[in-house]
Amino acid sequence: MNGQTTMQKPGPAAAQPERTRQGRTYLPAVDIIEKDSELLLVADMPGVTADGVTINYERGLLTVNGTVRPRQNGETDYLVREYGVGDFYRSFQIGEGIDAARIEAELSGGVLTLHLPKKQEVMPRRITVRSA
Repeated sequence: MNGQTTMQKPGPAAAQPERTRQGRTYLPAVDIIEKDSELLLVADMPGVTADGVTINYERGLLTVNGTVRPRQNGETDYLVREYGVGDFYRSFQIGEGIDAARIEAELSGGVLTLHLPKKQEVMPRRITVRSA
């Protein structure tokens, strides 16, 4: 990967999500793939709907937040309760080589796919050699 599009996990000084509601917050499992023209981020976010996803990219910081609605109301009497319901949050420090105006996202079957296009100036360029 070139130095302008590297992704790193935030260090200890990185911003953590502010709690706006009670419950758990999970770190979604993520795959990041570098292609010639884009970075592709794939995140598992089961239970999240498209209207429950918030994605922000500012000054090289990408944040992904997914809100999950509870399956049952608060008055349910469970016999067994193993499924934990909670929100998802991840943040990534990305180089400035991303074209923020062209970022696209889609959610299907609990899997969020983010397309992070590279700026033209950081993409590999093939040089044609002419014979003299």
